[in-house]
Amino acid sequence: MLFAIGCAFSYQSFAQKDTIFLAPATVRGTAPERFMSGLKYQKIDSVTLTQFRFQNLADILAYNTSLAFKNYGPGALTTVSFRGTSANHTAVLWNGLNINSPTLGQSDFSTIPVAGFDQLAVQYGSAASIVGTDAVGGSVLLNSTAPTQGFSAAIGRQQESFHNSQTQAWAKYGSALGKNWAISGKTAIYYGNMKNRFPEPTRRNVLLLPTQTIQKGIVQDVFLRSKNNHELSAHVWLTDNALTINPENAAGRELTQTQAYRTMLKYQWNDFSVRASWVRDIIDYATGDYSNLDHAVTDKLGTRIERDFHWNVGAAGKIQIKSGGEFTHFRTRVAGYERPEITENRGDLFLLTRWETTSGLLVSANLRQAFVTGFQPPFTPSLGVEYPLIQTNRYTLKAKGSLARSYRVPTLNERYWKTLGNPDIKPESGFNKELGIDQQYTTSDNQLFSFSATVYHNRIKNWSYWNPGNSFKVENLQEVLARGIELQAGWNASFRMIKTGARMNYTYTRSSQEKIYDAYAVDIVGKQLTYIPKHSGNVNLFTAYRNFRLTGQLLAVSRRYTRTDNSLYLDSYVLANLLAETNYNLGNMQLRIQGQVNNIGNSFYLNVRSNAMPGRSFAINLLLSYRSYTEADKKLK
Repeated sequence: MLFAIGCAFSYQSFAQKDTIFLAPATVRGTAPERFMSGLKYQKIDSVTLTQFRFQNLADILAYNTSLAFKNYGPGALTTVSFRGTSANHTAVLWNGLNINSPTLGQSDFSTIPVAGFDQLAVQYGSAASIVGTDAVGGSVLLNSTAPTQGFSAAIGRQQESFHNSQTQAWAKYGSALGKNWAISGKTAIYYGNMKNRFPEPTRRNVLLLPTQTIQKGIVQDVFLRSKNNHELSAHVWLTDNALTINPENAAGRELTQTQAYRTMLKYQWNDFSVRASWVRDIIDYATGDYSNLDHAVTDKLGTRIERDFHWNVGAAGKIQIKSGGEFTHFRTRVAGYERPEITENRGDLFLLTRWETTSGLLVSANLRQAFVTGFQPPFTPSLGVEYPLIQTNRYTLKAKGSLARSYRVPTLNERYWKTLGNPDIKPESGFNKELGIDQQYTTSDNQLFSFSATVYHNRIKNWSYWNPGNSFKVENLQEVLARGIELQAGWNASFRMIKTGARMNYTYTRSSQEKIYDAYAVDIVGKQLTYIPKHSGNVNLFTAYRNFRLTGQLLAVSRRYTRTDNSLYLDSYVLANLLAETNYNLGNMQLRIQGQVNNIGNSFYLNVRSNAMPGRSFAINLLLSYRSYTEADKKLK
C-alpha cells in the first residue's frame, strides 16, 4: 500500500535533489571496520535509530537485519542467533570493547536500549581476527560519537499498551577551550517500566508469561580534542535491569537483576592510541521472598594499545596496517563455582592490514593470536577481497569474498561451575567462507536501487554443549555446519515533496550437527538446530511528505524446532507494524510525535514453547528537543 501511494504521485512529479548540511567532521585513526574487506557489513541509518529510540537492540535488528531472535516477551530475556549459531557466538562491542557477560558468554538484547549509543552496525560472518573472541557468527558494533559545538537537549516518553512505558532525556554539548582545545560530550538517562498487564492470561489456551521489568541507565561521554590531533575521551555506561517472573505470586515469583558498570578511558595522538577499561557485571537471582539471594560479581580490567601505519606505494595504491595488543584480567565471585573467587588472564596480539589499489581492489589480511590462562586458543588468520567488476556513473557491481578462522573462549561458567563445569574444555574453532555481490543503480531521475547477495559456509568444531545425555555436564560434543544465503534489496526515490522507499532482507539458514559422538547424537545428526528458522525476512516501506512520514514493517519467520530430533516445532508467523510520525518546529524547539501499532493482524505466535507472545498493541511517543545554533549553523541556514 505504501509503495502504491509513492507511485501514485510519481506521474505528475519530477525528481528533486535534496541538500543536507552536515557539520564538519575530522576522521581520527583507522576504525577496525576498514579491515573487514570481503565481509558483509550493514550500518543502520540515523532515521531508523530515531524511529526505534524508545525500543531495545533486538527490536531494531529484528526488523532491519537478517538476525533471528528468541524472546520471552516485552522486557524479558532476548537472545540472538546469528547465521545459524548460538547466542554465545555473537560479539557485542561497545566502542570496541566486548560487553558480553563473562560468565554467560552472551548478551541479553532486551537490556540494551537504542538510547545507549549513537551508531549501530552489524558485521556478518567470522571476524575473530579483527575483534577477538565470540565473533563466530558475527558482531554487533555500538559506538559513541563526539557532538559538534553548541548545545542540544531532548526529553521524551513512550506510552504503550499493557501499562508499559519508556522515559528518556539527553543533552549534547560542545565548546572551544581557548585557541587549541575543544570539549564536547553527551549525557543521557533512561527509565523503562514494563508491567505487562495483559488483558487475558492466555492466548489460544497458551500462557502469557506474567512478567514485570524495570530498566534504567545513565550514559556519559566526554571528548577533549586539540588542534594538533590529541584526543582524550571518557565513556561511562551504567545499567540496572530487574526482571520479575510471576510478580503477583509472592511464593512463586522469580527475580533476575543484572547490573553493569562499563567505563572506558581512551587517548589518541595521530596514529597511536591506548585504551583502559573496567567493567563490573552483577547478577542477583532469587525466588519467593528473596531471602536466599544468589549473588555473582565479575570484574573485567582491560588495556589495549595499537599503532597505525600508512604507506602510499604509487601505482600499487595504499597500504594501511594496524598492529597492537590487549590484556584483560577477570576476577569473579559466583556461589556455584568450585572456589569462592576465580581469576583468569587473557591477552591478544593482532596485525591488521588493508591494501587498496588504484584499480579499486581491496585486500585485507589479518592475524590474531589469543592467550588464555590454562589453555591455548587457535591462531586466527583471515583474508578478505573486494573488487569492482563494473563501475559507471549510474551502475556499480562489486564482488567480494572472505576466508576466516574464528574462535570462542569458553565462558567462566563452562570452565568453573561445580560438577557440571569442565576446566579442560577446549576452545571452539571455526572456519568461515563466504562470497557476495553488491550492486547499485541510479536512474536518470535519481531513483536508487540496491541489491546484495551473500552465501556462506561456516564449520565450527569443539562446539561447547551442556549435554543432556550426561546430566547436562558441559562437553565439546558438536561439530556444527552452518550455511546459508542472505539477500538484501532497497529502493529510494524523491518526487518533489514526496520521498518514498523500501528495504528488504531475506535469509535461508541451514544449521546442523554433523558428527556422531555417542548414542544420544544418532537421531540429531543432520537435523536443524533448535530455535533457528530456516527462512526469515523483513520488509520496510515508507512514504514521507514534508514533515509527515508513514512506515510499514513486515517480519516473517518460518517454523523453529524445539527438539533436537526435529519432532516438535513452533509454527511460522508473520507480524506487521505501522508507524506514523510528524515534526513541529517552533524556533529552536521541535516536537516529534510518533504513533505505532504493533502486530496489526493480532497474530498468534510463540518464540519459546508453552509461552505465547502478546497480540496487537499500541504506542505513542512524544519527544521535545531544543537546539541552540552556533554561528556556523546560522551561516548554513
